[in-house]
Amino acid sequence: MDQDDTVKALEGVAAVVDRLSDSQRGEFQQVIEAMTAAETDPGRREFLEVFPDGFGLAE
Repeated sequence: MDQDDTVKALEGVAAVVDRLSDSQRGEFQQVIEAMTAAETDPGRREFLEVFPDGFGLAE
């Protein structure tokens, strides 16, 4: 994927996450945790592990 396209996509994700309510953030955090636990690919697992901090879900 082109780096510029990647940045645009991640900015879009960040904008959506920023608009979530507290309860929605909690639910999304639970989904990310479940995905992380089930992920077998080390690269994707690492991404999921840092996602909550990188996108402002973890406090």
